[in-house]
Amino acid sequence: MIMKLMHEHIDFPGRSTIKVKWRDTPYFTYPWHSHSEFELTYVIKSYGTRYVGDNIEKFGPGDLVLIGCNMPHFWKSDEDFYKGRPELSVNAIIIQFHSDFFINALNNYPEFFHIKKLLSLSTRGIRFLEPVVKKMDKMLRRMLEVSGFERIILMLQILNELASTDSYDVLGSEAFPLEMNGYSNDRLDKVINFLNFHYREKITLEKVSDLAGYHPSAFCRFFKEKSGKSLSEYLNDMRIGYACKLLIEGNLTVSQICFECGFNNLSNFNRTFRRLTKFTPTEYQQQFHLQNKRMFQEMGL
Repeated sequence: MIMKLMHEHIDFPGRSTIKVKWRDTPYFTYPWHSHSEFELTYVIKSYGTRYVGDNIEKFGPGDLVLIGCNMPHFWKSDEDFYKGRPELSVNAIIIQFHSDFFINALNNYPEFFHIKKLLSLSTRGIRFLEPVVKKMDKMLRRMLEVSGFERIILMLQILNELASTDSYDVLGSEAFPLEMNGYSNDRLDKVINFLNFHYREKITLEKVSDLAGYHPSAFCRFFKEKSGKSLSEYLNDMRIGYACKLLIEGNLTVSQICFECGFNNLSNFNRTFRRLTKFTPTEYQQQFHLQNKRMFQEMGL
């Protein structure tokens, strides 16, 4: 059971840096795909299931998600939308912009640091919560009406607002790429780098504590304070994220994936997977495979 991943080539007419699309269709039609541009999707009307990296969630009106470069994703309308019911349709605003958007300013000027942090975090996908969505609604709709320099200024205002809130959820797990995680502590950077390369192996608290130069009990407090998670929680997130990737690829059995990801027994793997994703590994794989296959068939691919 191998999951197809389509690469979308986005055309920017007139060499513009921002593309704004209005979606008014019976249902979402694009399958599991990625592209090298940033994407901000605002669902005004529709409901179903959203897939971003290894994250699966239900969505409805008001769903506002920022997707970073090359993060696989797709929105799948609910089955009701395929039954020919005229009152059901998709209305959505999709804003796409180049990966080098204002790159010099982002890298060199402190006024843009918070936007740089936002875009770096979006490599895992960010869902903004209701208070933010209500505030952003008019600005996002306005993007459909403006062009040229006015559109660029409005885009910066939108990014500024989104970067200034803490009312959001990060979607993809720690196993997905994250170019800048916002940490500034050298000890933590050293630990995170070690975990990124060795999370599939057996890792002891003593080993990681020694690497950071802490007593184990002090390290636990330090790591929890800086990352918001215990070491075991952080490792489980990374391992399950990697397991999701392997399930999507479909080249290994669930048992093989369990040990490949660093779990030492299948029951613990299944229990942890279900707790973090709300699915069993098999259910997760089927969700991706069946929905994506249907979209490819509808596109005639």
